[in-house]
Amino acid sequence: MATLRDWIEETLRTQLAPTRLDVVDESHLHAGHSGWREGGETHFRLDVVSAAFEGKSRVERHRLVNGLMDEAFKRGLHALALKARTPGEAA
Repeated sequence: MATLRDWIEETLRTQLAPTRLDVVDESHLHAGHSGWREGGETHFRLDVVSAAFEGKSRVERHRLVNGLMDEAFKRGLHALALKARTPGEAA
């Protein structure tokens, strides 16, 4: 089975065709906090730049990404920090 990080990256690349995608496991920063578990892969920071966000509000962008991450939450993802921008916003 692929790591959760790999699954997140593949899912976002397939569904959003991002021009930029950074998937960072920040679980080590949350050791001992709610949702943390040994081995990590519980807290991620995402920076996604995609034309799929054009015309969408910040809330709509976050809902889109969180919806795509439903399976990740089932697999143990606890928290997701997200920056979702259009290519024009990232330029």
